[in-house]
This record gives sequence, C-alpha cells and structure tokens, in this order.
Amino acid sequence: MERDKKIIKISILGIIVNLILVAFKAVVGFVTNSIAIILDAVNNLSDVLSSVITIIGTKLSGKRPDKEHPYGHGRIEYLASVIIALIVLIAGITAFKESLEKILNPEEANYTVASLIIIVVAVFVKFFFGRYVKTEGEKLNSGSLIASGTDAISDSVLSLSTLIAAIVSLIWKISIEGYIGLVISIIILKSAFEILKDTINEVIGIRPDSELTQKLRQRILNNKDVFGVYDLIIHNYGPNNIIATAHIQVKDELNARQIHQITRKIALDVYNEFGIILTLGIYAANDQGEYGEIQKYIGSILHEYKNILQIHGFYVDELEPEKIVQEIIEKLKSKYPKYDYNVIIDKDFSD
Repeated sequence: MERDKKIIKISILGIIVNLILVAFKAVVGFVTNSIAIILDAVNNLSDVLSSVITIIGTKLSGKRPDKEHPYGHGRIEYLASVIIALIVLIAGITAFKESLEKILNPEEANYTVASLIIIVVAVFVKFFFGRYVKTEGEKLNSGSLIASGTDAISDSVLSLSTLIAAIVSLIWKISIEGYIGLVISIIILKSAFEILKDTINEVIGIRPDSELTQKLRQRILNNKDVFGVYDLIIHNYGPNNIIATAHIQVKDELNARQIHQITRKIALDVYNEFGIILTLGIYAANDQGEYGEIQKYIGSILHEYKNILQIHGFYVDELEPEKIVQEIIEKLKSKYPKYDYNVIIDKDFSD
C-alpha cells in the first residue's frame, strides 16, 4: 500500500538522521565530558530504535486478513506504538538516574566552539525534521509517526537546553549539567506516558472524533432520500481499517430496490471519501398528518428530560388484531365447520 510505503520511507530517513546525530553528539559529549549531551545522544539512539519498530509494525499491520484475523492486522501499529513508548520510558529512567548521579558528583565540562556549533545544528535539524514527520504522520493517520515527530520536536528543545548549559558553563564557569539532564529526563518520561496513554486508549476503544462523526453524518444526509442518521457506531481495527454502522430514516413508501440503490450509493460515497466501510440499517418514516402530530407531541414530552437527546425510529402501525383474528376463524370454520374456535392474542416480547 502507498500509505505503508510512505511511513517506511519516512522512518528510514529518521534512522539516518538520528544515527548521524548520535555519532556527533556522542563524540562531543565524551570529549567535553557533558552528561547532558551524552543523554541527548542516548535519546536520539532510542529514536533510531523507535523508527525500526515503526517499520516492523507497519510491515506486519499491512498483512492481508486471514481466517483468524478477518478484520486484518491493523492494530499491530498500536502495539508498535506501545513498544516505542516503553523504549522512551526506559531512556527517560536511565537519563534521570544518570543526571541525579551527576548532581551528586558533578564534573566540569569542557566545551569548544566546534561542540557548540554541532549542538546548534542538532537543534535546527531535530526541530524541522520533527515537524515534517509529525505533519506526514497526521496526513497518513499514523500514530507511530506522530509520536516520533512529537518526540523529535521535544528533542530539539532538549538540545537547546544542553546549549544553554554549555553557554552558562563557558561564561560563568557554573556546571548545571546534572540539572539540565534531570529536566531532559522528566520531559522524556512525560512524552513516554503520553504516547502510552494515547495508544492504550486506541486499543481499548475511545469515543470517535466528533469532527469525523459530524462529517460522516452530513455526508449521509446529502442523499435527498435520507431524513435522519442515527445509531452511528465506529469500530477501529487499525489506522487504515475502520468499519462503521448506522441507521438511516427513509419514507415507508420506498420499495426494496430503491432502498438497495440508496444504501449502496451512500456506502460507496463514504468509502471513497473517508475510507470507511459502512453498513446501514433502515428506519421507515410515516410522519405525515396525524402521525406527524403524534411524533411532535412525543418529542415535546421528551424535551422536558435533559438526559434524552432525541427520538428516532418512530413508526405508527395501524394493525387491527381483532379483525385479523376474525378472518382466521372464518377461514378455519369454512374448512372445519364442526369445531368452535377460541383465539387469544399474544405479544412478541422476545426473539
């Protein structure tokens, strides 16, 4: 799929960019004895691993549906995001531990002009690359890319903080390496928990985005034969595999062929615009004349209750059970006249 190819391409680019940054930052960190820069390099290394997992997750999630997984493997992308979050979490804990050690046992850093230039370049590279990855992730609806892009933007802030630490060290001869590292570790941990929370919510199932549901409802209502959209439910089986169900209200005078044409057209339009597989149920409407007055009156009653949002599926059926019973008895008597018949009307309370 084109989407998967783009995600993999961006992830490979991320691996290359981060490996270059890791190499430069690691050299600068060890030469200048800067724990902040070393931790920044470690953070970039975790980004490399995140990109690798994104590629693996994208490849696996793109597998075709099979007998055991009829809805495909799209949710593997969420599993990949959980693994990425755990990697970031481990990186944050490690950074916190090392920074605390640096505060308790401080060592003077020795910055050079070359090291400062490398840090400045890293700030710009991570910021603009992060914005690119996040934007593409939003376009492709890829949680892994969005997480990677957001993390990269945070990394640029972290690199900026190491630059501040270097300037403070050069001008005032004060070492704030450990404290900067501590701030970096807290930001990394916060990022990990946010990625984890968002991904777990997707796996558990959360309320669909209101903007999407409104657009979907409006798209269905654009059909002139549809007078209402109700009971819309969206099932997420992966970023690129969404199944939805809804009920539409149509005039009760329509025949099966007309209803078939309406529902097929709506389902096709929705799939072409949103990539959502939609199944529709039908509510018949007979809200003219007295029936319409009944519906309006029920609506006015329900309006008094704040917890009731709407009324739908309203239909008046003027069935005369006594008349039907009499017709059945007459048919029985004409066939078997020597018997007397007693018919009791019962209600269908269950299936």
